[in-house]
Amino acid sequence: MTYSGIAIFFVVVVLYAIFANRLARFSITMPMVFVLVGVFTSARFLNLISLPIQAKDIELLTEITLALLLFADATTLSYLKLQQDTRLPGRLLLIGMPLTILFGAVVAFIFFHEQGIWFAFLIAAILTPTDAALGLPIFNNPKVPVRIRRALNVESGINDGIATPFVTVFLILAVAESTPSLAEAPVLALKQVGIALGVGTLVGFGGGRLFNWAADRRWSSSTGEQVGSVALALAAFEASTALGGNGFIAAFIGGLFFGYFSRGRHHASVEFSETLGVLLSLFVWTVFGSSLGAELLFSFNPKALLYGLLSITLIRMLPVAISMIGEHFRWDTLGIMGWFGPRGLASVVFTLLAFETFQEFGHDYSLLFQMAGWTIFLSVILHSLTALPLANWYSRRVQAAAPDSPELVDVGEIKAPRSRRITSSDQ
Repeated sequence: MTYSGIAIFFVVVVLYAIFANRLARFSITMPMVFVLVGVFTSARFLNLISLPIQAKDIELLTEITLALLLFADATTLSYLKLQQDTRLPGRLLLIGMPLTILFGAVVAFIFFHEQGIWFAFLIAAILTPTDAALGLPIFNNPKVPVRIRRALNVESGINDGIATPFVTVFLILAVAESTPSLAEAPVLALKQVGIALGVGTLVGFGGGRLFNWAADRRWSSSTGEQVGSVALALAAFEASTALGGNGFIAAFIGGLFFGYFSRGRHHASVEFSETLGVLLSLFVWTVFGSSLGAELLFSFNPKALLYGLLSITLIRMLPVAISMIGEHFRWDTLGIMGWFGPRGLASVVFTLLAFETFQEFGHDYSLLFQMAGWTIFLSVILHSLTALPLANWYSRRVQAAAPDSPELVDVGEIKAPRSRRITSSDQ
C-alpha cells in the first residue's frame, strides 16, 4: 500500500466521521461503507488503494485488530447483570451456535463434498460468529424488548471468542486431511488451545490483580491504564503465539479473567482498546472489500453464492428457532432473532487466517474465498439495509403484544462493548 493509498484511506475515515450520523439514518453502516470503499478503490476498479492480503504488515494488523476486540468484548461482559437472565444467551450460545456450525457443515459438505468434511466444518465455524455492528437499529432501539436486544448483544460479544478454538481445530484438520505429513494434527490443535488457555488465564488474572493493586495505591493514571490495557491484550496474544498457542483464544480468555478479577473497575481504560480496535477494523473492512469483495464479481461461483444466502438465512435461523423451543416466543420474535445474526469482523479475520494457512501448505483457497466472501458480503449489505425498517416493524408489533408476553419480561439492560454499539449519537 503506497503513501497515497494510506492518505486516501484516512481521508475516507474523516469523511465517514463527519457524515456518520446522516448515513446511519439511511441504514448505511460503517462496515458497508468501508467494504464498498475497498471494492471500488481496488486494482479491479479505480486502483487507488492496493491491499494485497499476502503482505505481512496487513496480516499483522488484522490479527491485532481481532485480538484487541476479543479482549475488550470479553472484559466488558457484566457477570452480575448476566445472572438476571442467562437463559436466552445460554440457549443461543450452547444450543444455537453448535447447531449453526453443524447445519453449516452439512450444507457445505453436500455442496462441495470433494473438499472433505473438515473443510466443511471449517467454513461453517468461520461463518458462525455474529457482529452487532451490522444491525444497530435493532440492538439500540429502546422500543425493541430489552430481553431480546440483550440476548443478541451478549451472543455477538461472546460467540467470536467461542468460535476461535473451533476455527483453530478445524483449520488444522482441514489442512491435515490432504497433507499426510500432518498426521499429528489433532494433538497440535489441542496443544494450541491448551497453551492459549494457560497464557490467557495467567495474563488476565495477573493483569487484573496488578491493575487493582496499583489503583488502590493511586500509583496509576487514566492514560497509563489505557495504554496498559492495550499492552495486556497484545501481551496475551503475542505470548501465546510465541509459545505455539493460539493468540486469539489467549486474548479472549485474558479479557474474561481481567474483567472478572478487576470487577469492572477499569472499564474506562479498556474502552481505549475498543476504540483502537474499531479504528483498525475500518482498515480490515477495506482489506476485505479490496481483496475479497472485488474478486467475487470477477470469479463468480453460483454454488458459493447460494451457500452464502443459506448461511445468513436457514443455516442461522433454524438453529435459533430450535434453541428457543420452550420459551413460547412469537414467530416474529424468532424471525428477528434468527435474521439478525450478521457476519462481521471475526469472520473476515478468520477467512484471512485460513487463507494464509492454505497458502502455506499449497492448498487452493479460491473456494474458501468464494464461500466466506459471499456470505460476509451479502450480510454486510442485506443486514445493514434491513436493520432499520425491520426494527421499526418489529417494535410496532411487539408494542401491541400482551403485557405478559415472554419477550416483555423486565431484565436489566447490559451495556454493549463500543465495537458493538456505534449508535448514531456515538458516531
